[in-house]
Amino acid sequence: MDQRKPPETEEGWYVLHDCRRIDWDAWREAPQRVRDRALSEGIDFLAAYEAIEDAEEGQTAVYTVLGHKADIMILHLRPTMGDLDAAERHFEQTEFAQFTEREYSYVSVTEASGYTEKSREYFDGDVDDDSGLAQYIQARLHPEVPDEEFVCFYPMSKRRDPEQNWYDTSFEERAAHIKRHGDIGRGYGGDVNQMICGSIGFDDWEWGITLWSEHMTNIKELLTEMRFDPSTSKFAEFGPFYVGRRFDPTDLPAVLAGQRVPTGADSVTAEAVAHAEGGGQGRPDAHAEGGGQGRPDAHAEGGGQGRPDAHAEGGGHAHAGDAEDHGGAHPGSASEGDHPHGGESADADHPTSDEDDDSGHSGGRPDVSGDFEEIDDAAQRVGRLGLHEGEAYDAGDFALVFHSSADAEDIVDDVEDLGESFDHYDRHVTTTVRAQSGQTYVVSIWTAKEAAETAAGFLGDLAGVEERLGGQLGEGDAADDGGDHEQAAASSQSIREQLEAEGVYAGQPHGEDVYALVVYSEADPDELADEVADLRSAFDRYDTHVRTTVYMDSEVRSASDTSGDEPRADTTAVASLWDTEDAAETASEYLTDLPDVVRRQGESDGFGTMGMFYTVKPEHREDFVEKFDTVGGLLADMDGHRETALLANRDDGNDMFIASQWDSKEDAMAFFRSDAFSDTVSWGRDVLADRPRHVFLA
Repeated sequence: MDQRKPPETEEGWYVLHDCRRIDWDAWREAPQRVRDRALSEGIDFLAAYEAIEDAEEGQTAVYTVLGHKADIMILHLRPTMGDLDAAERHFEQTEFAQFTEREYSYVSVTEASGYTEKSREYFDGDVDDDSGLAQYIQARLHPEVPDEEFVCFYPMSKRRDPEQNWYDTSFEERAAHIKRHGDIGRGYGGDVNQMICGSIGFDDWEWGITLWSEHMTNIKELLTEMRFDPSTSKFAEFGPFYVGRRFDPTDLPAVLAGQRVPTGADSVTAEAVAHAEGGGQGRPDAHAEGGGQGRPDAHAEGGGQGRPDAHAEGGGHAHAGDAEDHGGAHPGSASEGDHPHGGESADADHPTSDEDDDSGHSGGRPDVSGDFEEIDDAAQRVGRLGLHEGEAYDAGDFALVFHSSADAEDIVDDVEDLGESFDHYDRHVTTTVRAQSGQTYVVSIWTAKEAAETAAGFLGDLAGVEERLGGQLGEGDAADDGGDHEQAAASSQSIREQLEAEGVYAGQPHGEDVYALVVYSEADPDELADEVADLRSAFDRYDTHVRTTVYMDSEVRSASDTSGDEPRADTTAVASLWDTEDAAETASEYLTDLPDVVRRQGESDGFGTMGMFYTVKPEHREDFVEKFDTVGGLLADMDGHRETALLANRDDGNDMFIASQWDSKEDAMAFFRSDAFSDTVSWGRDVLADRPRHVFLA
C-alpha cells in the first residue's frame, strides 16, 4: 500500500477547555465568609484571565454548562503550552477551585491545513503577509472568542474502520470531502462561528470543535445538515457534547445562586448566594463526597465576617472591559482542516452578530445592597406597626420598612424564609410582615445600618415591593459600643466572652501565635470521636488548622479536686489549634455542633489554664502520670486552686492534656511562678518529646 500524503498544517494558539462541576453539598454547607472569599477569588481569576494579564496575547471566556456533564466551562487560548499549564495550576490555587471538581478537559491547538490550492500557496510562501488569504489564516490561528451567547464544544476523530478508513483514502478524495463539507458551513455564515483545533497527540480525539451562535438552533441545523454529508456519515466519530451560555466573571455569584445571567447591574454578591441556597453558618459536612470545605479563616477582602453587616468595600477585581472587548469578528467559518465547516475562500469570514451586548457589565465586585430612602421617623413608623423599643428592639438599632402591594398572606412565607436566613447573623434582630389598614409592610430590624443595607437587597426581591424606607431607631451608645468592641477584639478574652455560653473555651498559648479552642462533651466517647474525625478531615484541608484532638480520662486518674466534687471522669475534651484568631472563631461554630457539649463547673467566674499536647516519650509515660499526681498534691494546697484534671489523647496515650481552674488569674500565675512549677518544667525536658502549650483563659 502506498504511503498516504498528510496535509501540511500550521499551528497557532494552544487551547484548553476546562469543564468543572460545582460541589453543591460543600458549597451549601460552607460558612458564608468562605463562600464570599471563594467568589472573590473566582471573579478575580476569571476577570484577570479575560483581560489577558497572564500573557501577552490570547483569550479566555467562561460559560455555564447545561445538563449533567458539568456546571461551568473555562476556555483558555494562549500562545504557549506553558501559558495553559500556568493558567490551569493558577486556578487550582483559588479558594473557588476548592468547590469544583474537574469533569472533563480537552487540550488542543488552533490549526490551519493545506487541503486547498490557495492554502498550499500560503504554506509554500507564495502569498504576501498582508494579503487577504494570509490575514484570514492568521485569524484562524489566533481567533477572537465571539460574544455570542451560546457555545457548543465537542471532540471528534476520523473513522478508521476497515471499510471506512479516512486515512486510507487519497489526498484528492479527502480534499473533495473537505470542500463539500465547507460549502455547507459557508451557508451558515453570520449565524454560526467556529474554531477548529487539532489534538492528535494532545488528547484522546483528533480535533476539538467549538461553535458559537446567538441561537442554539442554528448550531443544531448546521450539524444536522452536516450529518448527511459523506465526510461525516462515512468518516466521523464524535465525543461528548458540551453546551453552555457565556457569562461575565462578575456574574459568578449569580450563577451559583441559580439566578439568570447575565444580570448586568442586578448582580449579586456571595450573600445572595447564601440566602438563595438557605444561607447560614452551617457546619461543613465532612461526609460530603468530593469538594473541599471553605477555609475557616477565609474572609472576603474588606468584608469582615461574611455576615450581612460585612460589605466588601473595594474588594474584587475590576472587569477589564465591556462586552465589546471579548472579541470582534470571528473568521472561523471556513476551515481547511480535516473536519471543516467551511471552504477555502480567503474572504469567507463569518462575522459575529452585529447586535450590541446590553448585559451592562459594570466591572468590580458585585454589590447586593438594596436602595432605600433614609428617614428620621423610623421609630414612629415601626411603633405604629406594633414594634416598640425595649420589646422588639434596642435604641440605636436600624429598621427597614418596605411597603408591598401584595397581600400579607401571599408573602408571609417568603419573609419567614428570609428571617430564618437572617437569624444566622448576630446583627439580625427581627424580620416580620405587618398588615395595617389594608396595607402590607415588611419590617426588618438590625443592630447596624450596614447590615440592614445588605438585607435590603434581599427584601427588595419580595413580591410587590413599592416603597423602601430605612432609619435609625433612636440614639444608641455607639461610641462606647465601638470602643468596647475594639478592646475586646484586641485580646484573647474576647473569644472567651463570645463563646463561653456555648461551652467553648479559647485563648492564645503563652508566647505563641496559635489560637486554641477546647470544648467538653458528655457524649459517648466513641460516638464523639467519630464526629471529631469527620470534623478534622474538613479542618485538615486548610493551612490555618494545626490539629484537633480528642482527650479523655483513659487509664489516667484526675488529680485532687479541692472543690469537694468528684473529678469529672465522664467528660471528654476536644482541643483544636489554629494559626489565626479568625480561623479559631469560625472553627468554634463547628465545635459547638458536637453532641452534648457542656460547660465546666465554676469556670464562668474563675480563671482557667490549659496545658495541651504534652507529648510524652513512650518510655516515660508512667513517670509522667506519677509526676502529675505529685504536682496535683501540691496544687491541692495552693490558694485559689479549684480543680486540675489529666486527660490522654484517645488515639495516642502518650499525648496528654491538663486543664486547671483557679479563683483568679493571680492565683494561677502564683503557681506558674512557683519553684514547684519550675522544677516540673525542668524535669519535663527529659520526658517530653515536644514543648507543651499553655493557654490562659483570661
